Amino acid sequence: MSIPVERVNPLDQAKIPTSRTEREKWGTQREFSTRHLSQLPFDPEYTPGAFNAVNVCLRVQAGEQVCVITDEATIEIAASIVRELEKLGAPYHAWVLEELAERPLKDLPRPILDDLENSQVSIFAVQAQTNELRSRIQMTDVVNRRKIRHAHMVNINRQIMLEGMRADFQKVDRLSAKVIAMVRKASKVRAKTAAGTDLTADLNSNYKWLKTSGIITPEKWGNLPGGEIFTTPGEVNGTFVIDGVVGDYLCAKFGNLQEHPLTVRMKGNRLTEAHSENRELENDFWKYTHTDENSDRVGEFAIGTNIDLKEVIGQILQDEKYPGVHIAFGNPYGAHTGAEWNSTTHIDVVGRKFNIWVDDEQIMRDGKFLVEA
Repeated sequence: MSIPVERVNPLDQAKIPTSRTEREKWGTQREFSTRHLSQLPFDPEYTPGAFNAVNVCLRVQAGEQVCVITDEATIEIAASIVRELEKLGAPYHAWVLEELAERPLKDLPRPILDDLENSQVSIFAVQAQTNELRSRIQMTDVVNRRKIRHAHMVNINRQIMLEGMRADFQKVDRLSAKVIAMVRKASKVRAKTAAGTDLTADLNSNYKWLKTSGIITPEKWGNLPGGEIFTTPGEVNGTFVIDGVVGDYLCAKFGNLQEHPLTVRMKGNRLTEAHSENRELENDFWKYTHTDENSDRVGEFAIGTNIDLKEVIGQILQDEKYPGVHIAFGNPYGAHTGAEWNSTTHIDVVGRKFNIWVDDEQIMRDGKFLVEA
């Protein structure tokens, strides 16, 4: 049951001081941003998802320092997360990107990088903008080096807070553990759909499989909502009919692709063709996947395991956890998988209602796992 609330623009409730004198009254920039978020009203419907993020997924402890990074578009969700930190008594610093730099970001602002160096936990809840991947990589470089428990919530919105963030992540984790145990022993995974997807991923035993089920550990930061296992494939060949969604900033532009899918073909782990009735989608995707020498290379092969998700909604943050196969072209997250190559781009693509075989054993039929959670 939804709780009726008066919808108020949170930025109207706590105007950002513009003059130097006004800002000095707030103290330092860090103190200003933290107070700013702690005083914002937010929709109480966000509370269950915020509780999950802080207490279940990140397992924040009272004495741990937390770095919260958000932007003006996502500030109400960040305020709900901050409230959960305050309930725990966990010290935190909050940062609103637009208060520190112009968007799209060229680099992650230095005060945030410095704060990450002194934090045990970090939360990144923002809306993606074009060409900001560099700044996010700068952030995750620190996260990886310091083994910070990091929740990556790019393009989090109200629908995701009320759906994916309310998942039973313990159950998702149990399923993810069973599936990853199977694929770690396999030599290949095959995926087919009624829409026309037919691809095979030959696996490289030198590359690690990672589990990002929503239960975040120091070993690997994770997207929230969680629910996937992934690796860098040895080689992917075949056809993928993307009737779900594409990632990065193209997601907001094109949304749900069920009516006008994008069909891609791969040979030797490289993108060779991309076709769609939506020519703008086709052209934008092709341009994105030819940014650098490895932007057209399959860097990620993944299986979504969030069984509490019932449908693709047109938001990559949640949709890549939808049960089925998704792949990504570009950056292979080599720091975690062991892949030796790199790329400045990374774009996920998601389909629907998969049949999946791990070697010769079928683990999914028409989008439903045959493995019990």
